[in-house]
Amino acid sequence: MSTSPTSPSSTAGAADDYLAKRQLKKGAAGWVLLAGLGVSYVISGDYSGWNFGLGQGGFGGLLIAGVLIAAMYTAMVLGMAELSSALPTAGGGYTFARRALGPWGGFATGTAILIEYAIAPAAIATFIGAYVESLGLFGITDGWWVYLAAYVIFVGVHLMGAGEALKVMFVITAIALVGLVVFAVAAVPLFDAANLTDIPPTEAAGASPFLPYGYLGIWAAVPFAIWFFLAIEGVPLGAEEARDPAKDVPRGIIAAMVVLLVTGAAVLVLATGAIGASALSESGNPLVEALGTGTMATVVNYIGLAGLVASFFSIIYAYSRQTFALSRAGYLPRVLSLTNGRKAPTLALIVPGVIGFLLSLTGQGAVLLNMAVFGAALSYVLMMVSHIVLRRREPDMPRPYRTPGGVATTGFALVVAVISVIATFLVDSIAALCALGAFALFMAYFALYSRHHLVARAPDEEFAALAAAEQELR
Repeated sequence: MSTSPTSPSSTAGAADDYLAKRQLKKGAAGWVLLAGLGVSYVISGDYSGWNFGLGQGGFGGLLIAGVLIAAMYTAMVLGMAELSSALPTAGGGYTFARRALGPWGGFATGTAILIEYAIAPAAIATFIGAYVESLGLFGITDGWWVYLAAYVIFVGVHLMGAGEALKVMFVITAIALVGLVVFAVAAVPLFDAANLTDIPPTEAAGASPFLPYGYLGIWAAVPFAIWFFLAIEGVPLGAEEARDPAKDVPRGIIAAMVVLLVTGAAVLVLATGAIGASALSESGNPLVEALGTGTMATVVNYIGLAGLVASFFSIIYAYSRQTFALSRAGYLPRVLSLTNGRKAPTLALIVPGVIGFLLSLTGQGAVLLNMAVFGAALSYVLMMVSHIVLRRREPDMPRPYRTPGGVATTGFALVVAVISVIATFLVDSIAALCALGAFALFMAYFALYSRHHLVARAPDEEFAALAAAEQELR
């Protein structure tokens, strides 16, 4: 039996206990834990991945791209703080777009986010493998054992429940932040400004020691600048498990962004200045190589592993909640949203984890990174459009938090997000096309099947149905 998402009286054939079997644990997190979750999502980007941008734009290109992307994320976070305070459910960006852009826009946004969150852990797993191999732990020289262990252990922890998982994440993230402080203290004496511009200028237009790959290098560095902040937009996915979502989610996401602005700037300047842009541009563990050998490098290597684990662990949380929300509303197979006795979505944790593990076996961290960035940037475009549409169409919608600057702020983020989507094709067109192909397959599934089987009683669908009814009454 199928139903229209605007028919709240119907449940698309779902039994009376449909939602009862799909409940998350409420009140598991306050704003501090949510801020820790936001930092945890991203902190691996400080430890590895961003440095590949040096090979695309040099220090100058990555620095300019970084400033632009930092401004975009700040604007976007302010917009998402408003949206999450108004629509606090586990769907995050999908929920926002569903209300603003209808079922097609909602599913497109949720799909883009899911591509990001399913692939990002696979990329991080390859970086974890590089750190483990550099430490010589357990005699491992082939990373796939590390990838498998990471997925099995951390999916297992998440199956124990959100409260337990968030607390473990918070501790690991705190350790990772300490590691960045240790790195900064050790890197300052090694800093040499000449190292920042040690890549010889090419023949590209606008090339110089500061911009060795010219003006185009700035654009090419954008996807790697995004790695400094990628996935912070996942904080609203914890809304249904927050104590006071209207207040806790905006506070958490803004606090996390402040921390990440500081850590990203410090890592970019100090790591590059310590060893040089050229040497760092292809490193799998850049902070360790920046410090060379010695006790401090070993300490940062071990703690860096904690940073990578923190992001890996937290993005598993993110993909499971996005899968859960889409499944509960019928956009994805409904079995994926069933929760266990501890209110954890079992198959929403396991199925994307299996896919991510298989992707990690390629060992292509930079390629996987670009695919994840494509999904992220596309979702940013759709979420910022959603903010603008809701501001215009529903000006009276209750908004406990309002974005400073309103649509001008999110309009700026929208423009930069569009540039970022295009940049992924510039860096690695095959990776971007693969991500686009996956997106197209999801949309075909929606067009041919799931749009006819949506569950009107799901929270996100009810929000949209009530809004449509109010619009008709007005």
